[in-house]
Order: sequence, then C-alpha cells, then structure tokens
Amino acid sequence: MRNKKITAEKFRGLLHDGMCIMFGGFMGVGTPEYLVAEIIRSGVKELTLIGNDTAFVDKGIGPLISSGQVKRVVASHIGTNPETGKKMISNELDVQLVPQGTLAEQIRAGGAGLGGFLTQTGLGTVVEENKQTVLVEGEKWLLERPLRADLAILLAKTADEAGNLTYDLTARNFNPVMALAADIVVAEVSSIEPLGSVFPEQVVTPGALVDYLVMEEAQ
Repeated sequence: MRNKKITAEKFRGLLHDGMCIMFGGFMGVGTPEYLVAEIIRSGVKELTLIGNDTAFVDKGIGPLISSGQVKRVVASHIGTNPETGKKMISNELDVQLVPQGTLAEQIRAGGAGLGGFLTQTGLGTVVEENKQTVLVEGEKWLLERPLRADLAILLAKTADEAGNLTYDLTARNFNPVMALAADIVVAEVSSIEPLGSVFPEQVVTPGALVDYLVMEEAQ
C-alpha cells in the first residue's frame, strides 16, 4: 500500500501558477489552514479559488485572499471578509457569486461527471446573465454547468493509512463533495491511524478519493 503522507515541501511541489483550487469550509470552519499557509509560502499566483465563502481576513482562506495571490473567486458570499470586497471593487479580484445550493450542486455534478443540471434558482436575476435556459413542460429552467478543480484541499479529523477520512461535526460541510471534483485531493488531518482502525461505517470520504495526507509539522 502506498504511503499517502507527504511533507509540506512535497505539497508545495504540487502547486503552480494559475491553478484552480477548491477548499472546504464554511466561514473558516472546515478549512485546512495549515495547507492555506503553505500555499501562501509557496508564492504561487494567479489562482482561482472555489469555496463557499472567503471566511475572515485572518481565518480560513482569508489570508490567501489578502496575500494577493488570487485572481478569481467563485463563492456563495464574501460579506464576512472586507478584504475580498475591497479587492473586488478595485478590480484586483474577479468575484463570481453563486447561490449556495447551486454551488454545492455544481461541485457534485463535476464529481459525478454530469454535463450540468437544471434549477430555477436565480431566474430573473443577475445569476441568469449569459447562461442557457431550457423549457421543460412549459416551465423555464436555468442550466448550471459543473465545477471541477486542479486541486482540492480538505480538512478532516482522522485518516487511516489508506486515506479514509472522518470529520469533526459541522467541519464536514463542503469537504466530502470536493473530494470527488478535483484532479488531486490533499487532506490536512489531525492524526493518521493504522489501517483498520477506522470502522467502515465511520468513513465519510473513501481513501480511493484521497491522493495525499498532510499533518502540521512542528516548527
């Protein structure tokens, strides 16, 4: 069995300018902050981020927004992070706001290999602009396209050596669905347990979806 645990240095080696990164978390809860710090440390730039929100200036994905390494954000809201708003207004950052349920389903569709899905959320608003609509039995629906990323960074509570993941309560949020929708999946974990120590019914994200595991290194 391949050892999935890697160092922060190896993680930084996976990064490159212009890549698209999905990050788990809801207002910072469930966001792998150690991995975020390593992305900042790497110096990669022109990044696209996909996640529920941009958390706070000093929490979650917020420090990466402040670092100036991000060119585009796809999120359901940005109101808790004033730095995101400032950068958007000054045209330093392209922000695409997506209804939260639509965003989750776009990610799920990307992981499932679907061409898109139909929803009525956003009809008659700016959400509809430049998007295809479809008539189904006389009703108008909006076609939303799937989302995928080069990399997904997740925060889990525990992993076993095969990469099977468990989560801590609501920190689960967007993490499991993102594990399906990225070319490379890296999970930040608090502990890595021997194979067989995580009961199958406790596994939320199967190890088959997880490429690498990272634990915070002592400074």
